[in-house]
Amino acid sequence: MKRTVVLGLLLGLGGISMLAAGFQNPPAGGQRRGGGGQQAQGPLTTQKVKENLYMIVGNGGNTAAFITDGGVVVVDTKNPGNGQAILDQIKTVTPKPVVMIINTHTHNDHVGSNEQFPATVDFVAQENTKANMEKMDNFKGDNAKFLPKKTFKDTLKLGKGKDEIDLFYFGPAHTSGDAWVVFPALRSMHAGDAFAGKSTPIIDGNNGGSAAEYGKTLSKAAAGIKNVDTIIGGHTDHPMAFADLKEYAAFNNDFITWVQGEINAGKSADQAAMEYKVPAKYAGYTVSTFLGGIKGNIELAYKELQKK
Repeated sequence: MKRTVVLGLLLGLGGISMLAAGFQNPPAGGQRRGGGGQQAQGPLTTQKVKENLYMIVGNGGNTAAFITDGGVVVVDTKNPGNGQAILDQIKTVTPKPVVMIINTHTHNDHVGSNEQFPATVDFVAQENTKANMEKMDNFKGDNAKFLPKKTFKDTLKLGKGKDEIDLFYFGPAHTSGDAWVVFPALRSMHAGDAFAGKSTPIIDGNNGGSAAEYGKTLSKAAAGIKNVDTIIGGHTDHPMAFADLKEYAAFNNDFITWVQGEINAGKSADQAAMEYKVPAKYAGYTVSTFLGGIKGNIELAYKELQKK
């Protein structure tokens, strides 16, 4: 699936614009079409989240810039063609060079500009994300040098003191390799698209995402991550609170319980998709149209739940 224009989706409290041009869902091992091409780009904007932590919005997933003593750590690199624009935004807040890039997951709107940074940058990701990225055309041949060289399975600590970054993996959700990037000294984290915003989940089953496990994974993250009060979501235009993650876990657990009820009632996935409505207690949540939308979510949930 190829997206060549900026796509809009209302997310979060009061409606948040989700900019996800280039969001793609190829089969595992398949071609990421347009991976090396240029897409129509709009201006990026930068906002301060905490001291030495900035959120760069636009042209794909949200990028975080964490300024350490040794240089800038970047989380996610947006759609292809945004490397220089990200660097330009960083230069407005610090003259320090980028020394590390952490990719939260494999999608082109989060890894698309890796190749526009020096190969001397230290690339980091969860091990399943590296395996997924290796299947992308973006990282074939000489571009393999822009793949993560440092990976982790469950946890990884980078740096120390005020510069410490803690990486966590709690299981499949948006993909099979969603990393949670925590800046403990700032009580903040980047959640990637495991928590893109307040909508029905965006699930890439072709890259190991799971409807049945999504809520469980979020619940593990909400319980396992400590002393965080501020979250950069994958596609929100402002930070969220940690309480929002706990609520989002409940939302997804309620969703899969509802799907199981539809299965138990003998309804087809198509019937369930026609009937689904966001529960009243989750006012402000929207229905995502990405990766098959609610029908795709329900079809994947039926497939997974009926195997059990």
